[in-house]
Amino acid sequence: MSDAYAVFGNPIAHSKSPLIHAEFARQTGQDMRYAALLAPLDGFPAAVRAFQLAGGRGANVTVPFKAQAFDLATRRTPRAQAAGAVNTLKFEAGGSVGDNTDGAGLVRDLVGNLGLSLADKRILLMGAGGAARGVILPLLEQKPASMFVANRTALRAVELVNHFCSLEGAEGEIQGANLMQGGSYEALAGRQFDVVINATAASLAGELPPLPEDVFAVDALAYDMMYGKDTPFLAFARAHGARTADGLGMLVEQAAEAFQVWRGVRPDTAPVIQMLRNA
Repeated sequence: MSDAYAVFGNPIAHSKSPLIHAEFARQTGQDMRYAALLAPLDGFPAAVRAFQLAGGRGANVTVPFKAQAFDLATRRTPRAQAAGAVNTLKFEAGGSVGDNTDGAGLVRDLVGNLGLSLADKRILLMGAGGAARGVILPLLEQKPASMFVANRTALRAVELVNHFCSLEGAEGEIQGANLMQGGSYEALAGRQFDVVINATAASLAGELPPLPEDVFAVDALAYDMMYGKDTPFLAFARAHGARTADGLGMLVEQAAEAFQVWRGVRPDTAPVIQMLRNA
């Protein structure tokens, strides 16, 4: 019988993960199957354990269960530990390894697919929730010049920055964390950034974060983690001279990272991204 994997979420019917992983499996010749499973809002741990006991080999985790998956994992990778959230579980005897592939997926899309070097760039990260937490460490590893975390509630942004500044990595304090700042959108006045990343839920509601009009530096890239439609943020960025990209590439790249965690092989993401663009 082929190895079983799944993605847990609520809601979950919209998920493209089964299609993505089916393409990865076909491409790499892996004998596996992958399903989208709706977990009860109050029953996520039980649903995961039942899947594992039934022979499941691993799982992806999406909204709203990433924090619960962090608590459920018996071991965690450094990037999951830093994020405080898990989106990938690999089951093993007696427990599970929790990982977070979101940040690696974002960086691979920015650097590999879009050809953008993040070294010495000024990065603005909008949002201080789970989506933002998951990408900070991989972004810092690219050695940007600075990173500013902006949030409507400034205290949450400051607390997130302080969290990463207090963490220790394999070589002591996390490199680059001292280059981080956090604050309100009002604090962006007079500042410009080379890369502006929207990790807020504003696009889901068709809203625009309160960005200054001059926040984009010359040749800046505006990146919205949401995918599938032109968002107010991307329209605003284009109107003010920035290049734009949505999060479809990140979606596929983080899935490829999870696939490698499970199967030990990295699929080719380019044809899968193109397939989804054309769907």
